[in-house]
Amino acid sequence: MTKIDIISGFLGAGKTTLIKKLLSEAFQGEQVVLIENEFGEIGIDGGFLKDSGIEIREMNSGCICCSLVGDFGKSLREVVDTYHPDRILIEPSGVGKLSDVIRAVQDVQDEIDAALNSFTTVVDVTKCRIYRKNFGEFFSNQIEYAGAVILSRTDKAKPEKVEESVALLRELNAKAPFITTPIAKLSGEKILETMESSKSLEEELLDEIAHEDHHHHDHEHDHDHHHHDDEHECCHGHDHHHHHDHEGHHHADDVFTSWGRETIHTYTKEQINDILAKLEADESYGNVLRAKGMVAGADGEWIYFDMVPEEHEVRTGEPEYTGRICVIGAELKEDRLAELFGLDK
Repeated sequence: MTKIDIISGFLGAGKTTLIKKLLSEAFQGEQVVLIENEFGEIGIDGGFLKDSGIEIREMNSGCICCSLVGDFGKSLREVVDTYHPDRILIEPSGVGKLSDVIRAVQDVQDEIDAALNSFTTVVDVTKCRIYRKNFGEFFSNQIEYAGAVILSRTDKAKPEKVEESVALLRELNAKAPFITTPIAKLSGEKILETMESSKSLEEELLDEIAHEDHHHHDHEHDHDHHHHDDEHECCHGHDHHHHHDHEGHHHADDVFTSWGRETIHTYTKEQINDILAKLEADESYGNVLRAKGMVAGADGEWIYFDMVPEEHEVRTGEPEYTGRICVIGAELKEDRLAELFGLDK
C-alpha cells in the first residue's frame, strides 16, 4: 500500500526545506515519488533528488487542485503502476485549496492501492497576517484542512510575532498540532510522527492514569480512582471535563478537569522545579492529580517534567514540535495556573 503525503503551503513558506529533511531522514530506504506542481517551488535541485534515489514527476500543466482534478486519478495511477513507490509526496501549487487536493486523493485511493497518510501545511510565521488578508479563503482553507501545521522561520521571528501568528492560525484550526520548533532542530522522524498523528498531552495523561489504575499501581492520591473501560472511553470528547461514575453515583471530587497550553516560552530547570513544588504544596491552584510537559529550556535544551502528588521528575529530552503543558485534577484554578507558568499575558 502506497502512502500519500500532501505538503501544502504558499510559495516561499519553506516546503523545500521540509521535504529535503523528510527525504534525507524520515524516508530513508523507501522508494518515494515526488509530484510537484510546475508552479510550485523549484528550489529542490535534481542533483539532490537523484542522489537520494528519488523520482520526480512534474504535473504537466495547470493547478493540481483545480484544473487537474479530473486527470489527477490517472496521473496517480500511472505513478503507482510505474514506480510501485512506498510513498508519494504531493506538493501542490502555492495558491490552491488543500481540501480539493485531499478530496482528489480520497476519490481514487481505493482504486490504486494507495492511502492518504498525512496532509500538512507549511506557513511562514512572519507572513501569516498578510497572507490571510491577501489570499483570503485560499489561505484559510490550507490551515483549516491541515492535519498538522508547520511554522517556518520561528527561529528568525520575535517570540511575540510567533505567538500572534499561532493565535491567528488557531482561530482557523483548533485541533491540529502546530510545529513551532525550528525544523532544523527536530529529527525528520519526529516531524513525520507529528504530521501523521499526535495525541494531545491531555490524552496521553488520561491514558497513563487509566493504565496505572488498571494495573493497581496507583500512587497514594487523595482520590483513589478505579477506571473501567467504559469510563476510560468517556475521557475523550467531554470538553476537558471528565466525569467518572462510580457505581452509578457522581461525586464532586470525581470530576477531572484539565488545563493545558502550547507555548514557545522558555524556562530553566530551576523554574520548573519551583513551579512543581508550588503545585504540590499550594492548594490554591486546585486539587492537582497530575502535571506533565515538555518545554524549551533557556539554555537551548528541552526540559521534560512529570508530577504526581508529593513526587516530581524534571529531566532533559529531545526537542518536541512545540512546548506543551498539561495539568489534570479537580477544581483547577486556570488563571492561577496560567500565572504560575508565566502564561497569563
